[in-house]
Amino acid sequence: MGRIRMKTKLGVAVVAGAIAATQAVGAPDLFQSLPADARDLDGMRWEKRPVLLFAPSEDHPDYARQIEMLREAQAALAERDIVVLSDLDDRTPSPLRQGFQPGGFKLVLVGKDGGVKLEQDAVLAPEELFAVIDRMPMRRNEMRD
Repeated sequence: MGRIRMKTKLGVAVVAGAIAATQAVGAPDLFQSLPADARDLDGMRWEKRPVLLFAPSEDHPDYARQIEMLREAQAALAERDIVVLSDLDDRTPSPLRQGFQPGGFKLVLVGKDGGVKLEQDAVLAPEELFAVIDRMPMRRNEMRD
């Protein structure tokens, strides 16, 4: 378990380059697909707070509910520098999917420092997600500035 977690933490960096390449200049998309070859999220470190959503398909009820709730909270996502990355292909598991080993639906919050801050196998209300983020020291500094 420790080895998987270590690989996952190291793996939460290459993905950002691929993601950044797909974003329009000046208009970052808050909702993106997690590239199938994603090994880590280092390219987002210190800039974004990735929320990873894993599900077997976009039709999975928990995924559909979660994505709808997050879409309704886009302004608050943008204010907290959140980007939502979806991995909806359990037939060809990405390295990140392999590291987190979701059994179905899973939400993972990664901090700007690259550390995993929250893993949950159930739908999470945006307010609860924001409360976790707003308690983080880096976010508190952002709110003061």
